[in-house]
Amino acid sequence: MTRNRLATYLPTIAVAVTVLLAWELLVVAFDIQQFLLPKPSAIFAEFTFQLGLWLAPDERSILFESSGATFWEAIGGFVIGCGGGVLVALITSRWTIISEATMPFAIAANSVPIIAFAPIMNNWFGITNPASKMAIVAIIVFFPTMINTVRGLTLVDARQLELMRSYAAAPAEVLLKLRIPNALPYIFSALRVASALSLIGAVVAEFFGGPRATLGVYITQEASAFDFAKAWTAIMMASIIGIAFYLAVLFLERRLMPWHVSFREE
Repeated sequence: MTRNRLATYLPTIAVAVTVLLAWELLVVAFDIQQFLLPKPSAIFAEFTFQLGLWLAPDERSILFESSGATFWEAIGGFVIGCGGGVLVALITSRWTIISEATMPFAIAANSVPIIAFAPIMNNWFGITNPASKMAIVAIIVFFPTMINTVRGLTLVDARQLELMRSYAAAPAEVLLKLRIPNALPYIFSALRVASALSLIGAVVAEFFGGPRATLGVYITQEASAFDFAKAWTAIMMASIIGIAFYLAVLFLERRLMPWHVSFREE
């Protein structure tokens, strides 16, 4: 099992190490200025410095404080948007006419550049209020979650559905014992996508303004000051948080769906 996992992740690790080494060598070879593209070693040095500040009892790291604020904005919007998407899907899938009537609007709304709503949300909730960023994240993740959940709830095996009806199963029993288990892979597929979208939405929404201690504002200000080592460090922090968030959703999926064929084959 360990060897199989190592063989699976080894190519990814090799590609990452190769890219970082090539990046470092190209910056040195072509004498690229730090304000254009800092070396990975400079980014890592800034990260370790900020980590030291964070671990020191009397110091404060603005980078880690910003990461925490952005993380909670992403989590809040993720919970609101995905929870609302699942709830609306349960309602619309119960009545086919409602599902057929609302699905085209959901697909059309999902194609709108949601980030255009950022100034509106800042005006509604206040530019420094985390709720404005949570609202943007919630809108971004709502429609993928809703659409996937509706598909999972409705695309059930007709033979299984007919079997439950032959036993006079109540609609609630059909929902709990057939439709929801069938929808779980679809829901978690949407949640994995939403985990990445939520952090992207939170950071980009902060580009339109917010407290200093948020990653989007931090990146914007450091880039404006041509301190790109700090800006890239914040980007690296956003990537680490996004990967951790994705892995947390994947872990939850494995715990709740150990019966799924994709996990049994491992």
